Amino acid sequence: MPAGHANMHHPAASVETHQDSPDIGAILDRGGIFTAHQTTSKKRLLEQIANMFAEQLPATDAGQIFSMLIDRENLGSTGIGNGIALPHARISGLDDVAGIFLRLQEPLEFDAADHLPVNLIFAILVPENATEEHLKLLASLAGIFRVDETRRKLLETSDAAQIRAIFDTQAEIGETH
Repeated sequence: MPAGHANMHHPAASVETHQDSPDIGAILDRGGIFTAHQTTSKKRLLEQIANMFAEQLPATDAGQIFSMLIDRENLGSTGIGNGIALPHARISGLDDVAGIFLRLQEPLEFDAADHLPVNLIFAILVPENATEEHLKLLASLAGIFRVDETRRKLLETSDAAQIRAIFDTQAEIGETH
């Protein structure tokens, strides 16, 4: 297992938190949290993400995931600004949404909307027909990453349990607003 990786199982991961809000902690449980990740290019990062997903999700294929991530990226960068990228893809045969959070050791050019390099990445795979869930998750993550304090905490924290707690707390805050 790569250094800085944690595939954590949270006791409440199977409990639905709120009907309209995705359970980001459970999504991370099906992917992982990686800190101090090193990579050389956007394409290489997407390839690494595809391999990470394929390792965590035995019914998936790294080549298919990589191809779908690249296809989505070719439609327009998933770099949303403020150092954040949300690469995502729909995958046939996938039963549940899975996510991987990565904090890069060095910021990476990603063709982001604000032209700044990214260093916080939340990659998402969704089942092929999960359109509404997909959109809600992207909106929820964009809202979480919009908060300066949240981005600061994610940049400063190396502990996977604390990173997961940050996402859980922010998701709960988002549900009450």
